[in-house]
Amino acid sequence: MAKIIGLPKLSPTMEEGTLVAWIKKEGDKVEVDDLLAEVETDKATMEFRSFDRGVLLKILVPEGETLEPDVPVAIIGKAGEDISELIAEVEAGAAESASASVAASVAAPVSAPESVPESVPESVPGTGSGAGSEGATEVATGGRVLSSPLVRRLARERSIDLRAVRGSGPRGRIVKRDIDSFEEGASISFSTTAERLPPRVVKASSMRRTIARRLTESTQTTPHYYLTIDVDIAPLAEARKAMNAELEAVGKKVSLNDLIIKAAAVALRRVPDVNASWLGKEIHYHQVVDISIAVAVEDGLMTPVLRDADRKGVAQIAEEVRDLAERARDKKLQPEDMSNGTFSISNLGMFGIEAFTAVINPPEGAILAVGTIRHEPVVEDGAIVPGRRMRFTMSCDHRLIDGATGAKFMGAFKRIVESPLNMLL
Repeated sequence: MAKIIGLPKLSPTMEEGTLVAWIKKEGDKVEVDDLLAEVETDKATMEFRSFDRGVLLKILVPEGETLEPDVPVAIIGKAGEDISELIAEVEAGAAESASASVAASVAAPVSAPESVPESVPESVPGTGSGAGSEGATEVATGGRVLSSPLVRRLARERSIDLRAVRGSGPRGRIVKRDIDSFEEGASISFSTTAERLPPRVVKASSMRRTIARRLTESTQTTPHYYLTIDVDIAPLAEARKAMNAELEAVGKKVSLNDLIIKAAAVALRRVPDVNASWLGKEIHYHQVVDISIAVAVEDGLMTPVLRDADRKGVAQIAEEVRDLAERARDKKLQPEDMSNGTFSISNLGMFGIEAFTAVINPPEGAILAVGTIRHEPVVEDGAIVPGRRMRFTMSCDHRLIDGATGAKFMGAFKRIVESPLNMLL
């Protein structure tokens, strides 16, 4: 007997998901645990697998739609089975939901919209020859160009009008290679008129909305205060140089950030009151050091967790951090890879930022912001000599980390960085 399949909740924090791609098509046979579709959640792109067997009789939601859990997305049953009643049931449910939304909006007080409109243009003005150019893709019913969410995102980022691109996929669908080819062949033109273009409207992704919600909550509910130290980074840089000389023979290397992670982990062991989380009426003082590493990705920021950082050598830290960062950028992280961190580190030094203050990632109690290396004159033994300095700023949750405790941690961290042998004690 045919049944309606709803969008499952693929992670504990999932409030909605974007259906990125259907792997199975209408008419395909489906077995239990077969991959039906890929869904982008607030954490990563997850696999939507079947709990039933049969034939995929109807796809109810197109690719690119953002839905809440349990919303009907497909119908699975026996081949040739009449599903007209189920389709009517889904349509009736959608109409009822729409009516409830309208009623709620009428009853609610008028306020400024929190997010961008749900209806977003499929393309933006680009550098191509226009919608009427030779070889342009046919526009599907309803004005939509056949393309995947990835292609539409690339088009928005590169300011390409999809209507001007010839699609080489099935039914003229535009695929990534079409975007790349179009961009390579496109000529850049400069307007001599002072043309004023409207804003480029982009629907916020699930990840971006989650980041907005969590950081707004953090800044509104967490009493932040900040501690900044200026550190002589030359000893740590020299230690890195010596390590890489030894690791070169086995094809490995460590970064300055890897050494900073290790130094912070050791400092957390020496000042364990900073390695804590605020959980309502309780403070959890952690017995492990699991450091969340801020990684910039295409849609925002992810914080994969390096487990037991205090117990690992720098070479192992380097290898694991590199793997976590690559999987974060490829959206291959699992929820368990990003949960239950005890302390965070965010490094913007590679962008030339000298110092900044970071927002605490709740329920963690602190986050360390890392700046760039500054080459400047310093005074040593009464003489001015060349120096290399780096600024670190720790954001602390005052509910569980008092100023003296935070200062004690920063002092321990500075001693370790300026004398790397302290890591071995």
